[in-house]
Amino acid sequence: MRGASLRGMDLPLIARHLTKIFQNEGAETAILRGVTLDLQQGEFVALMGPSGCGKSTLLNILGLADRPTSGEVVIGGASTEGASNQTLQLVRRQKLGYVFQHFNLLSTLTARENVMVPLILNGTGIECAGERADELLERVGLSERGDAMPYSLSGGEMQRVAIARAVAHRPLVILADEPTGSLDSKTGARVLELLKEQTNHGIAVLMATHSEAASSICSRVLRMRDGVLE
Repeated sequence: MRGASLRGMDLPLIARHLTKIFQNEGAETAILRGVTLDLQQGEFVALMGPSGCGKSTLLNILGLADRPTSGEVVIGGASTEGASNQTLQLVRRQKLGYVFQHFNLLSTLTARENVMVPLILNGTGIECAGERADELLERVGLSERGDAMPYSLSGGEMQRVAIARAVAHRPLVILADEPTGSLDSKTGARVLELLKEQTNHGIAVLMATHSEAASSICSRVLRMRDGVLE
């Protein structure tokens, strides 16, 4: 694979010359136009830009939920170019964590069980997964809410559960898409601090946001417009 020739292969995430072109009734629309970026270990990076600039498309490709039209994504030194869907799924489970604006918790599982999901999918036994979930819920201030169902949690509580779930399996990279967009300012600030805390453990965090206040606590800001990084 071409990734073998890339410098800095030990970085958590490398993206090179990513393009994404959609075709509709013979017309082509370029959503991404040659995006290149690296994430360093323990780095908190904000991805900013107006709606429709390609931020969510980029996160989907970096998160291996979509494939680029061209270009390469390298996660933890392994190129994903040309990888099978099964391989991509394995990399997502083991190396990546996700935090979404609308939480995406499983409604039929308790807070504790939601945090356990990525661990169990990666082969961790139920007892060990439960202990890890309890540890993380305590860390995010929800040790007494482990048995609560998502519908009984506030927006801030659900987002904290989502962060605990995202880091449960100790990923290399967390991708966060507008994680504070539906929260009040006080709760949003707490969520940002929780994300920033993860960088102390060496996790790289890439956060798409419209908020200048949110980006101000990041170590680096990338600005996107019309499918390119400015």
